Amino acid sequence: MGDSKRIGILTSGGDCAGLNAVLRAVVHRAAGLGWTVLGVEHGTHGLMESPPAARALNLADFDGSVMRRGGTILGSSNFGNPFAFPQLDGDDLDRSDEVIAGYRALGLDALIGIGGDGSLSILNKLAQKGDLNLVCIPKTIDNDVGVTELSVGYDTAVQVATDALDMLQPTAASHDRVMILEVMGRDAGHIALVAGIAGGADVILIPEIPYRIEHVVRKIRRVQEAGRRFALVVVAEAVPNESGNKIVQKYAGGRSAYSGIGHLLGDRLAETTRAEVRVTVLGHVQRGAAPDARDRLMASVFGVHAVDLIAEGQFGRVVVWRDRQVLDLPIEEVVSEPALVDLDGPVVRTARGLGICLGDA
Repeated sequence: MGDSKRIGILTSGGDCAGLNAVLRAVVHRAAGLGWTVLGVEHGTHGLMESPPAARALNLADFDGSVMRRGGTILGSSNFGNPFAFPQLDGDDLDRSDEVIAGYRALGLDALIGIGGDGSLSILNKLAQKGDLNLVCIPKTIDNDVGVTELSVGYDTAVQVATDALDMLQPTAASHDRVMILEVMGRDAGHIALVAGIAGGADVILIPEIPYRIEHVVRKIRRVQEAGRRFALVVVAEAVPNESGNKIVQKYAGGRSAYSGIGHLLGDRLAETTRAEVRVTVLGHVQRGAAPDARDRLMASVFGVHAVDLIAEGQFGRVVVWRDRQVLDLPIEEVVSEPALVDLDGPVVRTARGLGICLGDA
């Protein structure tokens, strides 16, 4: 590659806070090197189009307001694996060659992919098949991308959930209610656990810890016996029912998502505690908020480092944050195992030390 480079950037998977701050950082760093940045629209879908759906990103596009916005100005998609792209007749079609052709058609010297573990795995497979120069940045509200301690979007999602608990507590106290807050967390309970501690929850249920409803009931009764007539419960959406089955909501087109554990738990607690129970499902509110300070910082750190990796000719890498440092590791190492809640780690120990019921005792 010559001194002047042409790099692409795309956001893939579910949206979250901080994505626009990543774009801003990449554009600023690339401009300082005299490079051109092309934003690919709607993830890999944009590369499948002919011509590819992409547009130049310039410093003028980032006047200071964009980094404060949630979502992504490029659009994203969390369905349609290019290696098995769903068709109208129900079959799947391998469209990976179209993605690779789109990369070539744009004349890219490198591509920066922003995504969670699923998106990063797909992008890495595309890069290997097409010999593409790829650098990745982790983003997910679940914070379950392996190895990295933080992913873009997580901190804001935790803050939104904590704010929700702050607003539920006064009405819980006013009406002597048990308030249940269902938060996102596809396979990991990081949001529920951290927000629950920060928001003063009495019970936190996460998918990594099997629970029994009688333990939850006992905790609520102890709270009531101690003179407090309300309680706060946080549950991650991927927590299963008492039989161990996760509750899935099916949507038109055959797609599905976890949903319903909060209401199921509410019914069970109302039956067994005779308390007045209310359920709040936070849902996509956790994705769409303006990024908080730490998400803006991590987005900026990751974006600058990604461009520096391209300048050094280092590809097949994911930018990560470990031990208060920005590092980079091979994509395969990062996506090999998800980062679930460490059951022996300090956060779980803290929850137990505060007397929070995690459902297992």
